Amino acid sequence: MKNFSSESDPILPSQIPDQEERSSAKCEWDFRISAVISSFVTDGPISDTLGVIEVNSSGTLFATGGIARKIRVYSLSSLLSISPSGAEEPPLVDHATACLFCICTPAKLSSLKWKPGFAGRVMGSADYDGVVTEYDLETKMSIFERDEHNGRRVWSMDYSHWDPVVGASGSDDGTMQMWDPRHDGGKCVATVQLGSPVCCVEFCPFGGAMLAVGCADRKAYVYDVRKMDKAVAVFNGHERTVSYTRFLDDRTVMTSGTDGCLKMWDVENQRLIRTYRGHTNQRRFVGLSIWRNEGLIGCGSESNEMFVYDKRWGEPIWVHGFEPEGGTRRSEYGFVSSICWSQQGEDECTLVGGGSDGVVKTFSGKRKPLINLR
Repeated sequence: MKNFSSESDPILPSQIPDQEERSSAKCEWDFRISAVISSFVTDGPISDTLGVIEVNSSGTLFATGGIARKIRVYSLSSLLSISPSGAEEPPLVDHATACLFCICTPAKLSSLKWKPGFAGRVMGSADYDGVVTEYDLETKMSIFERDEHNGRRVWSMDYSHWDPVVGASGSDDGTMQMWDPRHDGGKCVATVQLGSPVCCVEFCPFGGAMLAVGCADRKAYVYDVRKMDKAVAVFNGHERTVSYTRFLDDRTVMTSGTDGCLKMWDVENQRLIRTYRGHTNQRRFVGLSIWRNEGLIGCGSESNEMFVYDKRWGEPIWVHGFEPEGGTRRSEYGFVSSICWSQQGEDECTLVGGGSDGVVKTFSGKRKPLINLR
């Protein structure tokens, strides 16, 4: 289970003024649960906290990973189709029934990524033993492995969209490493020493040469991968660890911190645009995902709720509690630990969330019809 120690992460005053616009949030979307995936086995301790959910580029599949040391792959399109739009209760599906296939891994998983340009066949993973591994999902075998973080936990890995063979990883060892399997067995092509645990790395998904990094030093950094000796932008506004960085577009980055807020930044001007508050986040990774088509932001919460923000407003537009469904057990200390949007659709959207009890929920959203006031 990913969490942070409050003793090692002191709260410091924010160094950048909050420029949040005080507009009232307006929800233009209707959300409903499409399906709930859980285990029908309720005996014994729960040890299936989800650390990551990733939807593929076509929006047809998603994969989960976490404490159970398994990569599980599901058909998202099938789960969305089993719930009639007028149903009062979402269907409850057993993990064993819904899962298309499963790959057992040697360690707990912290990060998963579909490798661009490989038609959904290759998936990368990062784990608590400090290893980055690529799997062929057809053969379910490892095809590439690198262990260059001195055995320290790798919190995050990602692939470049500028050159899809290149990857990056961030670790408890205080480094962000960029690597290329074509170069001497995947050795580093660049290393950045940050001095504090690196919690997140994300390449710009629009094909640019930028790489965003979130760090336990309460800062986020943006690098140009063609010149890694100095960050092109440093965002210093969170009061605690920056746990996630996500590109909203090719010049805007979202960050999430264990100070319980999200922040949107202008990369070119290194300016804070807006702060988002409402969810609870003090110690754990709770997920951050952006539906870039319409600027919707999703994150989890230590209150065991899922939050959706519109990029235009600093308050949430929708909140969903992860209450037990159909006999599903839940710890009283449960939290939503992972979340991911499908990037498909315009007037309709799809969201997948997972909890500390291993329960997965899929959601469908539709834009509300415009009201003719005449």
